[in-house]
Amino acid sequence: MASASASKYNSHSLENESIKKVSQDGVSQDVSETVPRLPGELLITEKEVIYICPFNGPIKGRVYITNYRLYLRSLETDSALILDVPLGVISRIEKMGGATSRGENSYGLDITCKDLRNLRFALKQEGHSRRDMFEILVKHAFPLAHNLPLFAFVNEEKFNVDGWTVYNPVEEYRRQGLPNHHWRISFINKCYELCETYPALLVVPYRTSDDDLRRIAMFRSRNRLPVLSWIHPENKMVIMRCSQPLVGMSGKRNKDDEKYLDVIRETNKQTSKLMIYDARPSVNAVANKATGGGYESDDAYQNSELSFLDIHNIHVMRESLKKVKDIVYPNIEESHWLSSLESTHWLEHIKLVLTGAIQVADQVSSGKSSVLVHCSDGWDRTAQLTSLAMLMLDSFYRTIEGFEILVQKEWISFGHKFASRIGHGDKNHADADRSPIFLQFIDCVWQMSKQFPTAFEFNEGFLITVLDHLYSCRFGTFLFNCDSARERQKLTERTVSLWSLINSNKDKFKNPFYTKEINRVLYPVASMRHLELWVNYYIRWNPRVKQQVSEAALTLAGLNKRLQAAFYGALLSQFEDKHRKEDSCF
Repeated sequence: MASASASKYNSHSLENESIKKVSQDGVSQDVSETVPRLPGELLITEKEVIYICPFNGPIKGRVYITNYRLYLRSLETDSALILDVPLGVISRIEKMGGATSRGENSYGLDITCKDLRNLRFALKQEGHSRRDMFEILVKHAFPLAHNLPLFAFVNEEKFNVDGWTVYNPVEEYRRQGLPNHHWRISFINKCYELCETYPALLVVPYRTSDDDLRRIAMFRSRNRLPVLSWIHPENKMVIMRCSQPLVGMSGKRNKDDEKYLDVIRETNKQTSKLMIYDARPSVNAVANKATGGGYESDDAYQNSELSFLDIHNIHVMRESLKKVKDIVYPNIEESHWLSSLESTHWLEHIKLVLTGAIQVADQVSSGKSSVLVHCSDGWDRTAQLTSLAMLMLDSFYRTIEGFEILVQKEWISFGHKFASRIGHGDKNHADADRSPIFLQFIDCVWQMSKQFPTAFEFNEGFLITVLDHLYSCRFGTFLFNCDSARERQKLTERTVSLWSLINSNKDKFKNPFYTKEINRVLYPVASMRHLELWVNYYIRWNPRVKQQVSEAALTLAGLNKRLQAAFYGALLSQFEDKHRKEDSCF
């Protein structure tokens, strides 16, 4: 039977209110059982099922399906099992067994989740029980195919903080000391006509006209021309981001683009070179020439230096995460754990991303040169590198508010394709555009927080909450691929921001060991010996591991208390010794 420690999704809101049930005539009714709900959440159906728990075997329960979640409560007296799964987390729903299935609990549904869970429910064969549940789940887990809204658009939650006001690009650039006599703010993209996937506001060299920008954009993939992400407060070196140049097999050149990179370099007289970091393996960059892309050649960009960072593409990362899931869920094979983990190459990819970001940060912090970062289209690996480098360089981004701004700026406003990479409300689980790029970024942040435990204002729970709502579709924050699409959908008017939830309850997400340090640059160690699998995220659904982690956390908490007591005891002892010495002088 299931233990009371079985994993439970934290819905954060109105845990003790009953769900409204929609009857056939459309009238809302109260359900007597208390099931957590959100404002705007309606019960669609409920059924008795057998949950095939991978850890404790079959458990009889009642499942409730709303327009937001699948909620299961055990009906067995010796089990406190609760499953709470937002429908946005569901990747695939499949029928198991057929009309002739005779094995016990062999007829039902298999549900694959984006957060590394699998759920299996056995149902009775009579009365179309499985068909009804399957059709309801498919309809509400994948609303885009059924002309239904994502839950974020019917969510009626109210918070005392408006998370949509967290990021104001003008204020953020002003915090960085921009505009100045070298850099200006351009509104050339205010209607998204220059680049559909860029934000409306761009920071570009003062000497470059808007007409120049139009010509430069034509030579960059998706018109994603080089623009400023961050400027060093002292040495004024900058981090720029863009997409690959459209060189092609014939080695095309664009004088405007070449001159533009020279202008970027010349905004800082301390350096004679511009460092270009191409996130791709060199062989991939060369191969992209066949489809019209490519990279900056030495001949065309004589005042620049090009370095390839060997970070693999979205397809490699997707397959790597699949392998991680295979080794962590449902069971962990202890005897081959290290070799199995190594075979996923997940930590190897984390290492390469961190190593690349460290190079970017060091180049800028040391005053060697300004940098330009790109991959193919500039919305996946580029976002990882610029945001991680900025996190290392700028302590503001290591606060809760600063991190929210970093995500809004480098990921959301600059067009990371969240809708395509996550597949919000989309039933096509095999879509080649799906990839855990943002998850990798958050994993890298967690690795940094482990190495610098006092440097971040936010805790691990903050990072996990961000990832949970990356999938949940409860908030509008991660919906759609770019700002132009969000504006067309009036997202900030029609949905709630994730930052509203977090900033209304900041204490819950604060790191108690945080120490504010201005201008401290963090250089994490990106060797395999210093990286580890994020157990509290990837293996959190295994109750046995969770129990071990909980016990370890209690042990650590006790150790921290003892260390604090010892520290303050030592201070008190020093204070008393000092006063004893002063007293002895009289």
